[in-house]
Amino acid sequence: QVQLVESGGGLVQAGGSLRLSCAVSGRPDRRYTMGWFRQAPGAERDFVAAIAWHGLSAYYSESVKGRFTISRDNLENTADLQMSSLKPEDTATYYCAADWSPYYNGTRPLTTEEMDFWGRGTRVIVSS
Repeated sequence: QVQLVESGGGLVQAGGSLRLSCAVSGRPDRRYTMGWFRQAPGAERDFVAAIAWHGLSAYYSESVKGRFTISRDNLENTADLQMSSLKPEDTATYYCAADWSPYYNGTRPLTTEEMDFWGRGTRVIVSS
């Protein structure tokens, strides 16, 4: 049974950092695309960052580029999102998601529709 479990959310002051982690279980084949999305209250779920299965290509939304870094460890089957210089507008529930296709090349954002499996989310609150 496949599971994606996020961790690392919490309350942080503006300018601070947080590291989110997504642990994937039940999927022996590591050749899949990972993405992070976020959803603020009353808003749609938006793309944040994505990483190809080999970890060599990544793509970021304009709002987080230069502040967030996505990475993955295919031995541990995890995908992390390092968030720095956090702003109050980064406040949201953050979701990791997997697209079982290995063909993503890191040159475009992912869409919610193409993701095959989702975690339950972890809450991030950035205070001003």
